[in-house]
Amino acid sequence: MATREVILEAAGHLLAKDGPEGISLSEVAHLAGVNRGTAYQHFETRENLIQATVQWVSDRLFRAAFGDPETIGERRVEEVDTQDLTDRVARYAMDNPELCRVWLMQLLASPDPSADMFWREYQGSLERFARTDMAVAGVDSQALAVLTLSGLFLWPVWARARGGDAAARAAEARRIADECLRLSMYGSMRAECFPAVAARLRAAGKVPGGR
Repeated sequence: MATREVILEAAGHLLAKDGPEGISLSEVAHLAGVNRGTAYQHFETRENLIQATVQWVSDRLFRAAFGDPETIGERRVEEVDTQDLTDRVARYAMDNPELCRVWLMQLLASPDPSADMFWREYQGSLERFARTDMAVAGVDSQALAVLTLSGLFLWPVWARARGGDAAARAAEARRIADECLRLSMYGSMRAECFPAVAARLRAAGKVPGGR
């Protein structure tokens, strides 16, 4: 593994563990097994390191979900395998819970989430989907993206706390992916049992067919 990659991986571990306040070039260099001079050659300041680490995590997320960003171009949402995409993100989150928490916390703190390549593609694909005939009325692509990714990325914290081997973790990844798909496809409340909620959503234009 290249030196820069080793440093970024160590920084990602510390960022997930202690947050931005717990990051120092010296500590990252120690964890990465390189001297401070080498770390400073790659990253002149602590801020540069943190920014590069978040971008590195975003790139890994993008590749796990969508493939090589240099070759995929803009995907047509009609051709996206929604099951496969949800499964891939869920598995990556289960296998890399620290990195996903780093990305999520930094994105939520960012003044411009659209600058992040993974968020831009994930939320953008939902926005494109919402404009097609495949989507029900009233989809808020930003809110849906935050809800889905927060669930997928925080689920491993709960699932891993109960222990289990690789097969158990794979089953938990499939479990959260299935629930995300079920909620997107069917929701969870019967409108006739919640008339006030139904009225609110009708007024907001979020009921299919205006019912």
